[in-house]
Amino acid sequence: MDLEKTGVGDSRRKSELRYTLHLMRQNPIVVVGSVLAIGSVVLSLVSSLIVNPAAGNTQNLPIRLCWNNPVIDWGIHNLFVCPGAQVYPLGTDAYGRDLLQMIILALPLDLEVALTIVASAVVIGVSMGAVAAYAGGLLDELVLRITDVFFSIPGLSLAIVLVTFFSHSLFWLTTAVLITWWPTYVRLIRSQVLTEKEKAYVEALRSTGAGRLRILFRHIVPNSIYPVLVQATLDVGGVILVFSVLMFIGFSPSPLLPELGNLAHAGIDNVFIAPWLVLFPGLTILLIALGFNLLGDGIRDALDPRLRR
Repeated sequence: MDLEKTGVGDSRRKSELRYTLHLMRQNPIVVVGSVLAIGSVVLSLVSSLIVNPAAGNTQNLPIRLCWNNPVIDWGIHNLFVCPGAQVYPLGTDAYGRDLLQMIILALPLDLEVALTIVASAVVIGVSMGAVAAYAGGLLDELVLRITDVFFSIPGLSLAIVLVTFFSHSLFWLTTAVLITWWPTYVRLIRSQVLTEKEKAYVEALRSTGAGRLRILFRHIVPNSIYPVLVQATLDVGGVILVFSVLMFIGFSPSPLLPELGNLAHAGIDNVFIAPWLVLFPGLTILLIALGFNLLGDGIRDALDPRLRR
């Protein structure tokens, strides 16, 4: 009998997944966002096969700020043309490196940091919020007050203070953003668990002698997690923006580090003679953030009960 129920449950979940994908495919905007988001992830995974990672730590002097892509005419006088037969589709940066290659090398770092921060924030926020909502009382009040403290401080300002106080290393940059990101998930999962724990199946589980942690993490949280997954998808682009801003305003551990915000920062002093240094890294950040936001919107619409008749 249990095997039959398990088989029926698996079949139903597969059917729900197929229907979710069907709903997402009906929206061309979501399809575009999915292509941008998934494409950026795939490109980051194969980046080391396309570009030698060692290229990000070298300076190709004396070639500096050259452009030889005939498709785009910047209309800038005395623009240095790249010598030789090699073509630089997006020009070179201030260190003589191919900007397109640097953007490709930056994708793994930015996406790895973003996914690490979002995943860690989800684990921390869901754990704290779910336990607080299920336990209630003093613990719930304590968790709420702690999250209120973090909500009262501007996230970017707190991250800047932490990085300034400790170090400009990637570890502290990642930690600084993470510290500002988890409170959202506490509030989100808490509201879901408060509703879910009052349902009849929870009372039935209690009557069978199921433990609190089992009820919470095996039944209540899985049934409450969908809004969290949507928010996590939306947050990937937001984290990349915040992390890139920290790099852009000068908190990079190294000026040679291939990171989108760091690449844009290197072009600020030369924005009028080499606008591609800021334009293309910024455009890459925009496309990645847009892709994950559109993907998150699509997941949210697909999970909307009003559309799942």
